[in-house]
Amino acid sequence: MKIKTDSRLLYLQVMDRIKQDIDNGIYLPHHKLPSEYELSKIFGVSRATLREALRVLEEENILVRRHGVGTFVKPKPIFRTGIEQLNSVSEMIVDAGKEPGTIFLSSKLLVPTKEDLNNFNITEDDRIHVVERIRTANEEPVVYCIDKLPTNYFKQVPSFEDHSFFSYIKKVTGRNIEYSSARIEPIGYHDKVSPLLQCEPEVSLLLIEQLHFDDLNRAVLHSYNYFRADQFSFNVLRKRN
Repeated sequence: MKIKTDSRLLYLQVMDRIKQDIDNGIYLPHHKLPSEYELSKIFGVSRATLREALRVLEEENILVRRHGVGTFVKPKPIFRTGIEQLNSVSEMIVDAGKEPGTIFLSSKLLVPTKEDLNNFNITEDDRIHVVERIRTANEEPVVYCIDKLPTNYFKQVPSFEDHSFFSYIKKVTGRNIEYSSARIEPIGYHDKVSPLLQCEPEVSLLLIEQLHFDDLNRAVLHSYNYFRADQFSFNVLRKRN
């Protein structure tokens, strides 16, 4: 069905039609769109107009174009939260109505680095638990985690049943995580992490590194969480002073 002519530019009309088709389930997430030739015939527009519409939709993260393969619908993020909210990964997954799970990859007891000594206010005689995990939502991998915990607070490494380290810290120390200092870095395809999270080459990652403090202002957890950017959306509320 050809688009109706109105006062707007043609490529904007094409964009709206493609968005409507996605919302109506005509094109599903990961679904490949018809070829440019077919779409230009469907909408009754030139290839140049169609390409401009596809270009803008790609900039809006609605579509993704794979060179030599075609144009695909990007899935909408399932997990949405405000970056100013301090929630565990488990809480984020539960809030989205899914079941959190954990795949333990490794657990090591290491000599603290200079960064660890500074972060946790410990000595070179102390040790650091370093735990590597994949967090799942309904058994689908969504977050790759590296967590560091000092042995002066945690003599034993968390068990396989301890999915949420926030809950584990509360259980062991009797203290809650109150706040964190965070660093956020968007990254592209990662040779190690992307395959673990079953990411396609075009799926980017969002690294959130956080140093977590309890209600006594003690640093008790240093975490590196790699989120699938096509699954998680973080919003920021900004205010003027």
